[in-house]
Amino acid sequence: MGRRARGLSRWPARHVSCRVSSREVGERKRQAGAEGFCVVAKRKAKPPGFEAASPLSSHGILAGLTEDEDVRAMLRGSRLCKIRSRTWHKERLYRLQEDGLSVWFQRSIPRAPSQHIFLVQHIEAVREGHQSEGLRRFGGAFAPARCLTIAFKGRRKNLDLAAPTAEEAQRWVRGLAKLRARLDAMSQRERLDHWIHSYLHRADSDQDSKMSFKEIKSLLRMVNVDMNDMYAYRLFKECDHSNNERLEGTEIEEFLRRLLKRPELEDIFHWYSGEDRVLSAPELLEFLEDQGEDGATLAHAQQLIQTYELNETAKQHELMTLDGFMMYLLSPEGAALDSAHTCVFQDMDHPLSHYFISSSHNTYLTDSQIGGPSSTEAYVRAFAQGCRCVELDCWEGPGGEPIIYHGHTLTSKILFRDVVQVVRDHAFTLSPYPVILSLENHCGLEQQAAMARHLCTILGDMLVTQALDSQNPEELPTPEQLKGRILVKGKKLPDAQSKDARMLSDREEEEEEEEEGEVEAEQQRRWAKQISPELSALAVYCCASRLRTLRLPPALPQPCQVSSLSERKAKKLIREAGNSFVRHNARHLTRVYPLGLRMNSANYSPQEMWNSGCQLVALNFQTPGYEMDLNAGRFLINGQCGYVLKPACLWQPDTNFNPECPGPPRTTLTIQVLTAQQLPKLNAEKPNSIVDPLVRVEIHGVPADCAQKETNYVLNNGFNPCWGQTLQFQLRAPELVLVRFVVEDYDTTSPNDFVGQFTLPLHSLKQGYRHIHLLSKDGASLSPATLFVHIRVQYS
Repeated sequence: MGRRARGLSRWPARHVSCRVSSREVGERKRQAGAEGFCVVAKRKAKPPGFEAASPLSSHGILAGLTEDEDVRAMLRGSRLCKIRSRTWHKERLYRLQEDGLSVWFQRSIPRAPSQHIFLVQHIEAVREGHQSEGLRRFGGAFAPARCLTIAFKGRRKNLDLAAPTAEEAQRWVRGLAKLRARLDAMSQRERLDHWIHSYLHRADSDQDSKMSFKEIKSLLRMVNVDMNDMYAYRLFKECDHSNNERLEGTEIEEFLRRLLKRPELEDIFHWYSGEDRVLSAPELLEFLEDQGEDGATLAHAQQLIQTYELNETAKQHELMTLDGFMMYLLSPEGAALDSAHTCVFQDMDHPLSHYFISSSHNTYLTDSQIGGPSSTEAYVRAFAQGCRCVELDCWEGPGGEPIIYHGHTLTSKILFRDVVQVVRDHAFTLSPYPVILSLENHCGLEQQAAMARHLCTILGDMLVTQALDSQNPEELPTPEQLKGRILVKGKKLPDAQSKDARMLSDREEEEEEEEEGEVEAEQQRRWAKQISPELSALAVYCCASRLRTLRLPPALPQPCQVSSLSERKAKKLIREAGNSFVRHNARHLTRVYPLGLRMNSANYSPQEMWNSGCQLVALNFQTPGYEMDLNAGRFLINGQCGYVLKPACLWQPDTNFNPECPGPPRTTLTIQVLTAQQLPKLNAEKPNSIVDPLVRVEIHGVPADCAQKETNYVLNNGFNPCWGQTLQFQLRAPELVLVRFVVEDYDTTSPNDFVGQFTLPLHSLKQGYRHIHLLSKDGASLSPATLFVHIRVQYS
């Protein structure tokens, strides 16, 4: 019986172009079989010459590093001084664990074990010398050569350390760099191998390298699966070939191989490979074409075999085994995110107003806007997340030095000049494209002049101080033209009075409830300020301007005018003047910021603002949640450079697009949620706690497209839950859609607990069988946790 008759009805009938004849393929498989390679379906044992790579053959993150002197020194440990303030200096022993993934440290006061370890994969950066706010302020007693800072992803505070010697500090800097590079280079399969080995080590309570059934049960709970005792014991006994109630060596390998089986992948593989259980290059090409891989060729299929196949004999005959097939599907090329979109692939020669630009609100804050700390480190973290527009709330400071903080609150204060230095040092670490400094100016003339002086002196040639094109000075330049440059967004004096100070308001519309009539006029008079010529001169392409009407006057406003709107006012414009607002945003930059009433620095959904073409949709980057997930998903593509070209319907000058009335459905998205793999435990301190996972798929787009659907939950299995449920969505404006995959732990009596998520634009979502690599609340990788889904997008 042919594959089509046996197979999956959802696949369209296609025929493989015979660039390699079936006779030649058959000959290759027969030749491989003669060499002892090919696996016949009914065979139980593999003949000599074919040893499929063991899932536990990897040496993990320390592979190739066990003889490295820096890593060996870290394994021995070092006494490093942790620095928190001028008086708080504590010496502790820091030591790399044998797993190569975690660093253990000793506390003077015992605490919970989880507090004694940090993970290498959670490190954002390692900086040498006094390159953190903490060490600049409190590290004066230690030579810069002895100091290092470990900066973490998410909200965890930096770890500022001083080593006994400069050489020991360098060993940790170099060693951590090598471990992080090795971790980044590990395949998903290697990460899985390493992950399971670490749990094996923990479950082997007496460390005798043998596993009793009790230890196996402990292992199963550690990896988030509650297996029936009778089934678990039967599996245990099937692997206990020595019949001594202990698994060791190859018996453990066999148990884990059975535990890690992926029946759903095996079914797909066997359907395409046929009875010989190996994929030829033409058969792999057929799979790729059915996946919807654009431009798939035989040469590409051959290249995939050479890249992902683990068995050398198979490689020589251009054949792929099940292990190689799994390696491919777990790789970035087999992921749901189009790997071509992970680089800068969009046209960067449009004017700035044609792009969504990753933007931060109250960037200086690390917590709430009422009493949280302000820190220059918050700017470093924002830049590390691809942010291209940061906010500086500038107030009068002592000694003639402007300060930054959230005015009239208990937030701490930082120096304006320190922030500008951080901008200089970190603005272009991740992205070369322009950064916008959004100034909220509450300073008098003297300190405004000091602000301008610091900007010019510290930033130098980075700062844009005059138009790039003297022939068209008012036209917005492109991100490509502005690479490595910094723009200032602020008030601009009228040309006629540019030599004199003028009374102008530079305050954003923070008091939304008071924007009407006499109350608004009084508010504006109260906050009216003089704008210094020095600061005015720096607002070249981002001149702050109040948006009073969307009616186009006879003389169009200049494109360099930027409006700042509260989320409330922006929503009102979207509802009442949808297409007019879209047309305005096709030509001018618009910044949207959260309501001042959000005391805990909560965020609004940015999607509604993007729907109308607003470019600078500012969020509180320090506050995790679905809103920041959407922001990360929007800017995940285009090399994470912080600029994403808007759909044409949002930048064409004569567009008729209205997000409130997008038209009839024209795209069908069908997602079959198949399985999940190695979901994290939510409470590591409760070994008996097992998740009951469900999957929710959310559609974020124009209001008519917004929807969410979810699967049933699977009881007591976070290791390899299976759903096989299909969720379908009808979409009217697919070019604006973000798809968010969420895994939650079902609870009957309280809200479900978050397990992991991944968000990406619909147009970057690849079709076919794909893995979704899950992220934590803070955006850190939860590897090896994945979802396995089948995706189909049909455009009408």
